[in-house]
Amino acid sequence: MSTVMNIDYPFHFDPRGRTAETGDDEHVRDMIEQLLFTSPGERVNRPDFGSGLLQLVFAPNSPELAAALQFTLQAALQRWLGDVIDVGKLEVSSEDATLRVDLSYTVRASGDTRSDSFVRSLP
Repeated sequence: MSTVMNIDYPFHFDPRGRTAETGDDEHVRDMIEQLLFTSPGERVNRPDFGSGLLQLVFAPNSPELAAALQFTLQAALQRWLGDVIDVGKLEVSSEDATLRVDLSYTVRASGDTRSDSFVRSLP
């Protein structure tokens, strides 16, 4: 029987000098964060991975942009993590150079429902 090693994100070493690991729940959260804040084209071997969220941060706010962003993120989460999570509530807000995504989701493997906030401040 093999066990899966969930490497912590961002990559770092633990106090013993080994690759830091994380639990299943935190690993799922890490995967969501990577997807949200990776721009398509940023990963060499997966150029279509990402959400495009960061490209829209400085676009003028409008109901149309909010609806488009909601749809884009929902599609990215379904495409890349649809086998891992079921998305519940998804809200995106931006203020100045800070972007916030509030997400409620159910982890398919455990059935646990979680709510997390993902925040990124841009330079």
